Amino acid sequence: MTSKAVLITGAAKGIGKAIAIKFANEGYNVCINYNTSEDEAINLKKELINAGLSAEIFKADVSKREEVDLMIDQILKKYSSVDVVINNAGISEFKLFTDITHDDFINMFNITLLGTFNVTQSALKKYMINKKEGSIVNISSVWGVTGASFETNYSTMKAGIIGMTKSLAKELGLSNIRVNAIAPGMIDTDMNKDLNEEEIKSFIDELPLQRIGRVEEVAETAYFLASDKASYITGQVLNVDGGEVI
Repeated sequence: MTSKAVLITGAAKGIGKAIAIKFANEGYNVCINYNTSEDEAINLKKELINAGLSAEIFKADVSKREEVDLMIDQILKKYSSVDVVINNAGISEFKLFTDITHDDFINMFNITLLGTFNVTQSALKKYMINKKEGSIVNISSVWGVTGASFETNYSTMKAGIIGMTKSLAKELGLSNIRVNAIAPGMIDTDMNKDLNEEEIKSFIDELPLQRIGRVEEVAETAYFLASDKASYITGQVLNVDGGEVI
């Protein structure tokens, strides 16, 4: 068991929820960030509390720095630390590049890339750098590694997260803070709900492991990267993609 606190952004659903459950089961004080998915966040907190685990919800739009700073302050007041940050909040969009509007691009940037910047910098300035300890795990995507047709907007922001991860790992090493990223492939989440069975089958046929991934598999990877078992790993991007990118 541990008294450490982990902040997971966008933790009410999907990959974020699975990560919250994993860290809670490992004894962490789990800070569930949400913005619009209030009911899901409340239900997740109840689920964890009822299981005898530690969890609290924190509403904040990660694209707004003042809300992020307030959230970090609230976490520090309650738990006295922010030992691990999992930057998971983000949105997806499937659209022809020439159809992407200025507002589309700015919205994607604000939530996915600026949000990662805001949360990371706030946690670093308010706790991690002074304590000279901490672990940051950023959720990118295989499309941030390779790019994807009709997802230029999304791919650009996820590639930016990888660049931030590598740069920060070099900058924060002397402060004993590790920064890594996960690049999931197709995972069974709501983000893929618009794909029909034929499209999913066609995708699976191209994968060495012949199946889509589970949110729990991403959660296990996030926990490993944040744990002492990965104490000599920093600046890395770990694909959890069934062999999609080799």
